Amino acid sequence: MIERGGGMGRVVDRCDPGCRAWISEAIRKVEADANRSADTHLHVFPLPPEWGIDLYLKDESVHPTGSLKHRLARSLFLYGLANGWIREDTTIIEASSGSTAVSEAYFARLLGLPFVAVMPASTSPEKIELIEFYGGRSHLVDDPTTIYDESRRLARECGGHFMDQFTYAERATDWRGNNNIAESIFEQLRLERFPEPSWIVVGAGTGGTSATIGRYARFRRFQTRLAVVDPEGSAFFGSFADGDAERTAPGSRIEGIGRPRVEPSFLPTVIDRMIQVPDAASIAAMRWTAEVSGRDVGGSTGTNMWGAAELISGMRTRGERGSVVTLICDGGERYAHTYGSDAWLAGQGLDIAPYLAVLRDFLKTGEMPAER
Repeated sequence: MIERGGGMGRVVDRCDPGCRAWISEAIRKVEADANRSADTHLHVFPLPPEWGIDLYLKDESVHPTGSLKHRLARSLFLYGLANGWIREDTTIIEASSGSTAVSEAYFARLLGLPFVAVMPASTSPEKIELIEFYGGRSHLVDDPTTIYDESRRLARECGGHFMDQFTYAERATDWRGNNNIAESIFEQLRLERFPEPSWIVVGAGTGGTSATIGRYARFRRFQTRLAVVDPEGSAFFGSFADGDAERTAPGSRIEGIGRPRVEPSFLPTVIDRMIQVPDAASIAAMRWTAEVSGRDVGGSTGTNMWGAAELISGMRTRGERGSVVTLICDGGERYAHTYGSDAWLAGQGLDIAPYLAVLRDFLKTGEMPAER
């Protein structure tokens, strides 16, 4: 910093050409990663053609780090770099349930920066291994509600930057377009028989994806409705139902979605419907999706699929035709020791058999339990 006094006034000059050059090169590297990555696929999920309803799965598992959170991590890094929060010697700290930390570890390594993920001790071992593969370090806590304060403490101690995805997710992404996930979905549907979907179904972790899709649909004047599915134990559904933004809850067993508090990035005003999904139903739908489509998916995708099936059942009851879109958030290989393990399910007291039966019957009858 250079400070000059005297004359008619004072000047404080903090210009650092070397720092600006490093930030410029870092942004180039992050944008180059996006340029190398083709858009994610939109798969058709097999439904009986006579229903007149098409279900599409936006496959976010094909990103370089294997999940929807790759988009978020890229946006958060660009946001931090453009704001001057991330510099050449900055240690990156993030509070996460796993997948965002995997993706941020990837970008931190790309820029040569240290990375620490603060996560619940229950995070799947597969995610922890991926974070370490990308050169990051996992800092595990027993109480999931402490990950925010612990992240701030670590950032203060090392002079690092707490990325804080739960605060900045909805503002780091350009919701008006710029190849965000919403623009991608509508562009890929352009030549389909129902190009403007009746429903888009997503879960909420930070709330950033639902905020982006809800804003974009309104901005572009689409009549598409946004349904947010929420696992049991999450604070989002109860807050949406009664308008209590301070609501808390135990937290979610479905990694990547659901939170013990209502996060700052959660934007209820752009959501048309919320559906609360039992954990056993989420895991049953995860396995059913693999059974029907041949695509190995994670637990949050199962939550999406249960919600999509409920909405499609309601459309059939009302005699509606149209399309529904949801997301493959990540692959099932990340949950081999948890959701993919019958022993783990038994230990959690989860019985998925009744829900599997409902889903298998759904493809025959088109009916799900009455909409709630």
